Amino acid sequence: MFSRVFAILPLALLVAAKAHSKARGGQCSNGTVQCCQSLQNAYNERELLTQHGVVVADAAAQGLVGVTCSPITAVGVGRGCSASQQTACCTGTDYNGLFNLGCSSLNAVI
Repeated sequence: MFSRVFAILPLALLVAAKAHSKARGGQCSNGTVQCCQSLQNAYNERELLTQHGVVVADAAAQGLVGVTCSPITAVGVGRGCSASQQTACCTGTDYNGLFNLGCSSLNAVI
């Protein structure tokens, strides 16, 4: 069990770093800019993900999970989200706004 974790860990770190680099400088070059109620580690959203047939380890390798997201339609990153929402760049699968995979925070880089 531990050998699997240690074998996958470097790959997960590489993917997470790559997802973070896509959102550098407040830009979202390879995904969609979303307003999310929260950005969570995939393991924190295990129940939600498994209910929709998503393998938690696969989701974790893509980056953060955006919960209750909607696309930003206004011009400019960070415009259109309410104060309680987080601006995110999501490069993974969109589950009809319920959650998005492969997200990284744009709030931290603006």
